[in-house]
Amino acid sequence: MGRRVPRGVEALTLTSGVPVYLYRPPGGTDVGPGLLWIHGGGYVIGHPLQDHALCKRFARELGATVVAVDYRLAPEHPYPAPLEDCYAALTWLTRLPAVDAGRVAIGGASAGGGLTAALALLARDRGEVSPAAQLLVYPMLDDRSVDRPELDKPGRRLWSQQSNKLGWSSYLRGADPEAAVPARRADLSGLPPAWVGVGTLDLFYEEDLAYAERLEAAGVPCEVEVIEGAFHGFDVVAAKAPVTQAFFGSQCAMLRRALAPAPA
Repeated sequence: MGRRVPRGVEALTLTSGVPVYLYRPPGGTDVGPGLLWIHGGGYVIGHPLQDHALCKRFARELGATVVAVDYRLAPEHPYPAPLEDCYAALTWLTRLPAVDAGRVAIGGASAGGGLTAALALLARDRGEVSPAAQLLVYPMLDDRSVDRPELDKPGRRLWSQQSNKLGWSSYLRGADPEAAVPARRADLSGLPPAWVGVGTLDLFYEEDLAYAERLEAAGVPCEVEVIEGAFHGFDVVAAKAPVTQAFFGSQCAMLRRALAPAPA
């Protein structure tokens, strides 16, 4: 896809060398919430501008400053490079003058959702920033799914077991999966409230529901949105469909609650 920066978007490079795209809320002059958005692509492809319309919509609907991070991709840059790029973008976002550091959420779709989950864990462990919420849109969470051939059923779209194996092997490249893979992490306590959305025909359906159950068991508030008959990336393919609009509306409703100003 082209790399022309759309009007109204600021393309910046952080001192860490990480490129980001900045979306400011229309008419916003006061300090407000922020959202770090992490694009999908199986850890190996993708670009922030593929989600331009989505980021623009989040900024408008939430009145939030949205930053889309152009993290490095595997296999040239395996774990932890992509995750560290996301962390650098998150810490930068929380320090923007227009952003309330206590009202910053993180979110992403597919591999971006997997990186969001990993970023929530990393932020908890380092204790420097505290995201207010994590938005996990059909997230890619568990490398162990590649060893389950029964998951490659008819009806899968856009992401198959073959793609899954390529993505995880490229991302891990010898890394310890117990540290790198969110679904393998033993302790999920102390994480920000989560929203998990996935379709029943998505390759990640079972692992996503299992992760949501583990979050709830660890005391993390978690909203789950299951779309019957939906495949991976259905909201991108059918962007104007009523089911897609409802899916996005559910995400915004959760984020509005999580990013609301604290009572005076």
